[in-house]
Amino acid sequence: MGERTSRVRRGGDRPTMLLRAWLFMGVICAALAMAGFFYVLLNAGWHPGAPTGPGEPLHHAYRQATTMTFLGLVAGQIGTAFAARTERASLRSVGVFSNPLLLWGIAFELALAAVIIYTPPFQDLLGTAALTWDMLAFVVPFPLVVWGADELRRRLARRRAGSALARRQRSLRDTP
Repeated sequence: MGERTSRVRRGGDRPTMLLRAWLFMGVICAALAMAGFFYVLLNAGWHPGAPTGPGEPLHHAYRQATTMTFLGLVAGQIGTAFAARTERASLRSVGVFSNPLLLWGIAFELALAAVIIYTPPFQDLLGTAALTWDMLAFVVPFPLVVWGADELRRRLARRRAGSALARRQRSLRDTP
């Protein structure tokens, strides 16, 4: 009979994991999505109080801005998916392309987003509008920003854990 390795369930880490996902990466994703929203509206000449309802000159820009928010959230979730692959280790240690199901899921998510954004039946149904190349270029770094922020947080956590371990080892050595 071969050896079995068992995974230890660490229920105590769940609140930390949820805080990381909702408060840390969630806030970053939301801020990026709103940055995309205002990028579109401000470039269209919008100012606070300017009407954006149906029949108004800025209505198409408003639909593009809400579409940009949707795509910004999709892009942020891609960064979150890569960041969530490890809790403490760097993504480089597991490999960016080592999970084919994740890659297929991201490809499907992007294809579905393209259908929602660029096909007229979905535009009419969901109130989306086609995005221009500059808008798409604005959203491209979003996954890297989310992943990079979490990668930095993990690096700091590893350093902090390493420092605590070194202090413990020194105190054990120094104790008679």
